[in-house]
Amino acid sequence: MKFYLKVLQNYATFKGRASRSEHWYFVLFNIIFSIALSYVSGVVNLPILYTIYSLALLIPSIAVAVRRMHDVGKSGWFILIPIYGLILACTQGVKGENEYGTEPNDNV
Repeated sequence: MKFYLKVLQNYATFKGRASRSEHWYFVLFNIIFSIALSYVSGVVNLPILYTIYSLALLIPSIAVAVRRMHDVGKSGWFILIPIYGLILACTQGVKGENEYGTEPNDNV
């Protein structure tokens, strides 16, 4: 949960690096919250709740994906290549410093 909140705190930060755990925990909690909110939206017959949540998390989702690409030493544009972007998101980041910054610290 701390990584989900960390991504939200860095709402539109496209510079720097994001570790694998930061990226994938954000994805996990985003999926969990999306499913729960989709269910609640269906029960109360108010689909706008899910739409608002999805739009609010669009920029942080893109930002953490770009920072994840930076961690493996690639440009953020690589998120536009579906399979290769997924492979890079699963790859271990560059140790030490690269052109995008220092190695991310998982201690929040």
